[in-house]
Amino acid sequence: MSALVFVAVLGAALLHAAWNALVKGGADKTMSMGAVVLGHVPVAVLVVLMVPLPAVESLPYLAAGVLLHFGYQLFLLKSYQIGDLTQVYPIARGAAPLIVAVFSVVVLGVHLDPLEMLAVVVIGCGIISLALVRRADGQRNGHAALLALTTGLFIASYSLVDGLGARVAGTSLGFYGWLAIGNGALMSAYLVVKSPGTLRAVATRGRRVFVLGGGASFVAYAIVTWAFTQAPIALVTALRETSIVFALLIGVFFLKERLDLVKLFSTLTTLLGAALLRFAK
Repeated sequence: MSALVFVAVLGAALLHAAWNALVKGGADKTMSMGAVVLGHVPVAVLVVLMVPLPAVESLPYLAAGVLLHFGYQLFLLKSYQIGDLTQVYPIARGAAPLIVAVFSVVVLGVHLDPLEMLAVVVIGCGIISLALVRRADGQRNGHAALLALTTGLFIASYSLVDGLGARVAGTSLGFYGWLAIGNGALMSAYLVVKSPGTLRAVATRGRRVFVLGGGASFVAYAIVTWAFTQAPIALVTALRETSIVFALLIGVFFLKERLDLVKLFSTLTTLLGAALLRFAK
């Protein structure tokens, strides 16, 4: 992985942790999630007007990506309603690189050298260790952990679909721009049926999350989609999940969540995995 891709994906990780914190920290998490997803659309419209259309062959990937992102958003939302950011976020993100790596090697025939594979495993295990985290009241939150793990399955699925789709499309920005528009349309339809008042609130109480969260989320994943075309999907997915470090810092210092030795161990292990990944050939 080149230095440019490495730094770009780390920047995307920071942006990703920031918008997750906006959703988790909001009093109305459904409104916050809707605002982030709908906030993609204005940026996406500008992008698709300036870049080529994705190749027709990428349309099946595009349709699958829209559905997988929507499923991910629903499960992530439910997870945040019952669990801490510093538990839910790491479990959801930690499962993904391990799943993607196994699928890439076994099914897609991607070659990862031993150091790269070790880095992926270290990152994944370090993050998943946060399944041991207890809630603020000292009790384990198994339900939140299960929902977060399911969210991780969606993350792994859309990462593979989007990575392959962006390559087939011939334009990573064009592919993700149209995916974001489709995702926004699906989220709008869901809110109209499920909670019309929430959709109206996005235009008033949700404006800050719409602009900041939506913009940060779009830029973060646009970078990742581009990186999928520059390096193995498994390595990009693993490096992206170092966003746990940023999520932990935001959760502890801004959301006032509890810091314990398990969280500290997980963070240091994840950083070790990122270092191994950077110095792998």
